[in-house]
Amino acid sequence: MNWLNYHHLMYFWTMAREGSVSRAADKLHLSQPTISGQLRQLENAVGCKLYERIGRELRLTDTGKIVYEYAEEIFTTGQELMHRLNGRQTEQSLIFTVGIPDFVSKLIAYRLIEPVFHLSQPVQLVCYEGKLPELLTDLAMHRLDLVLSDSPAGSQVSVKAYNHPLGECGVSWVCTQDRLEQLRSGFPQSLEGQPLLLPTQNTVLRRSLEQWLEAQNFVPRIIAEVEDSALLKIMATQGLGIAPVANSILPDVEKQYGLHCLGELAGVTIQLFAISAERKVTHPAVKAISDEAKNRLFR
Repeated sequence: MNWLNYHHLMYFWTMAREGSVSRAADKLHLSQPTISGQLRQLENAVGCKLYERIGRELRLTDTGKIVYEYAEEIFTTGQELMHRLNGRQTEQSLIFTVGIPDFVSKLIAYRLIEPVFHLSQPVQLVCYEGKLPELLTDLAMHRLDLVLSDSPAGSQVSVKAYNHPLGECGVSWVCTQDRLEQLRSGFPQSLEGQPLLLPTQNTVLRRSLEQWLEAQNFVPRIIAEVEDSALLKIMATQGLGIAPVANSILPDVEKQYGLHCLGELAGVTIQLFAISAERKVTHPAVKAISDEAKNRLFR
C-alpha cells in the first residue's frame, strides 16, 4: 500500500491556492527550494506530474486538478474542525503551545512560563520538548505559538522565524557541600583533576565551556556529557562531579538539588530567545514571558 505524506500534500495545496512557489513559501514560512523539493516528492509518490510549465506560468495537470480537489476537501474539513474546537476552547481558556529544546534548563523554562498562569484570561499551556530544527518546523506549520531556546533560529534551518532576545546571564560551577569545602580555596585551579559533568557537543553552552577550559592551565577531566540539563544536575547531586548552571537559577538549584555555587566562569553566559513565526508577537502569554525574563530572571 502506498502511503501519502500529508505534509507534501499540504504544501501542494497551498501552492495551488497561492498561485506560485514564492507566495506559498511566504505563507508557510519556508524556503522556495523546500517547497519545490516537497512537491517533487509528492509527484514521485503519485507517479505523475502535478504541474506543467507554460511559458512563465505553472499550471495544474489533469492529475494535479484531481489531487487538488481531494486536497481542498481534506484541508478545508480539517480547518473547519480546528475552528470548531478552538471556538469551544476559547470559551474556557486561551491555548498557548510552546516548544522547548531538550537541552534548555527546565528550571529556566519553568521560571519563564510560570507567569502565564497568572494572566487575567485563563490559559491552557501545552509544552513540547524536542530538537530545535523539529520544533522550528512545527512553529512554521503553526503547530506551536512559540519556541524558547538558548540559541537563535539561524540559516541551518529552512524556515522563516524571528528571534526575540529575552536576556542573558552568567554561568557558575555547582557541586555538593563536601566537594565545595575541598575546592573553594584556589578556584578555578582547584578544578584540576576533578570530575566535570558537561552538556553535549551540540549545545551552545558546551562551546562556551570549552573556550573557558582552554584558557585554564590544566587538562579537564570530563566524566560525562549529558544533553538533558536536569539529568546533569541529578548526577552532580549524587556527588559524581561538578556541573555548570545558569546564575539566574542558582537559588532554585540549591533548594531543589542541594547543590552549591563553587565559582563563576568569567566570560561565559547563557542567552535565551523567544522564537516566533511572526515578526511582532501579540499573544498575551508571550508578553508575560518577556516581562518575566527582563524584570526578574535576567536582571
